[in-house]
Amino acid sequence: MGHWDDLRYYRDDGTFCEVVDTFAEMFGMWVGRILITAENRKWARTAATTATGFASSIIMSPAEAGIEGDVNPDDTPDGRPGVLIQIYHRTRQDLKNQMILRIGQCIMTCPTTSAFDALPEAKRRLKVGRSLRLFGDGFQKKDTLADRKIWRIPVMEGEFVVEDNFGASKAIAGGNFIILAKSSAAGLQASEKAIEAINTNAKGVIMPFPGGICRSGSKAGSLKYKLKASTSHPFCPKLRELVADSQVPEGVSSVFEIVINGLNLDAVKKAMAEGIKATAKVPGVTMISAGNYSGKLGPYHSYLKEALV
Repeated sequence: MGHWDDLRYYRDDGTFCEVVDTFAEMFGMWVGRILITAENRKWARTAATTATGFASSIIMSPAEAGIEGDVNPDDTPDGRPGVLIQIYHRTRQDLKNQMILRIGQCIMTCPTTSAFDALPEAKRRLKVGRSLRLFGDGFQKKDTLADRKIWRIPVMEGEFVVEDNFGASKAIAGGNFIILAKSSAAGLQASEKAIEAINTNAKGVIMPFPGGICRSGSKAGSLKYKLKASTSHPFCPKLRELVADSQVPEGVSSVFEIVINGLNLDAVKKAMAEGIKATAKVPGVTMISAGNYSGKLGPYHSYLKEALV
């Protein structure tokens, strides 16, 4: 078995992975958390996947969203298999609009599904189901289920059940760590191991990029154009010999980033720790770093060395 020595993980083959003594810079966003239930896990997952599409980064996507995990039937209001998703936005109004659109277009249209609030303790409430009820064209019915106020909206299949209002809370976005590897194959394998570890051992988080992995990390602003964000040139291996501020060591040919949003800072830090520890064990990974922007992005910091404690 390998072992840690300060900020290095030594593998059994004699190679090591170095963790840079830096931090991930994060920012606050509003989050909504939706519990989707369905006749079986397949359709709950189908709705969850569809509802979290085109939502990798608020830079150019209409929201940030992802699947948090499965919920057992014993823990859902209607006793059916469930899947939790999270949706993030900068403002509550924009979050409300995205929740209405994604529930209405991606969950209500999916066979057998229902949608319930999964932030019952949140003080801020969004009238999401109350807005969607109008799709019932006057035939909708107000009801209660498991002490929740719901709407039963008639649809061709039967009826769509949606909770009257949904909670909105302040949350953390932009947690991240960057994997530097000798090859694309090693970097991708390490990224997949990180995602697996986070999904297994961390709670209350999502990873909004495709499959949880980002191969095109960005920096705030641009060197040449009037853009909010552009390619993270210090971490592009192809630019190592062309830019003075390259952070790509010799021998590294591929870099991946894992981006994490969570219900609170502790949840994001836990997920980062699980991912970093899993990543360091993969042969071919030489370094783990993180994205920070001198305070331009947000006020929350998570130091990578904290993950090794």
